[in-house]
Amino acid sequence: MPKTYAIKTETADEIKEARKTIKDKQTDKRLRAVQLRGEGKTNKEIAEQLETSSDMVSRWVSAYAKDGMSSLLPKKRTGNHRNMSVDEEREFLAEYKKQAEHGHIVEVSHIEAAYEEKVGHSIGSGQIYRVLHRHGWRKVMPRSKHPNKASDEALEASKKLTLKSGN
Repeated sequence: MPKTYAIKTETADEIKEARKTIKDKQTDKRLRAVQLRGEGKTNKEIAEQLETSSDMVSRWVSAYAKDGMSSLLPKKRTGNHRNMSVDEEREFLAEYKKQAEHGHIVEVSHIEAAYEEKVGHSIGSGQIYRVLHRHGWRKVMPRSKHPNKASDEALEASKKLTLKSGN
């Protein structure tokens, strides 16, 4: 049987005061669930009142019992999580840009390996493409043959006609 967490009435009063400063609706909903639990309501009653599932209410109460109010507050997910700044990326790609301008074929796998070596860890499969896109790179492949080139059979037939008419 799952463990049932008891929330004290004093705790419910503290949460009620803390909710006055909360502006995020989802956070307020989670704190209200714990507050109602401290006021003696069951998970099912709370779920009906907050229009959610009793399992979700149980998770919120459990998280609060284990880690306190911080477990119900939103997690900060801000900031730039790039490995390099845009200027560092530009400097890193400069060598490959020179190679491309001189007509050499530059493969993404080589750029990716050098990038991983520079940052000191492996990167996600799409990350190197986002870096290249950010700096205006695009995929250009050399053609294996000219699109208007005749087939080998047509070339052979043409050679035979040229030889016969030249005699």
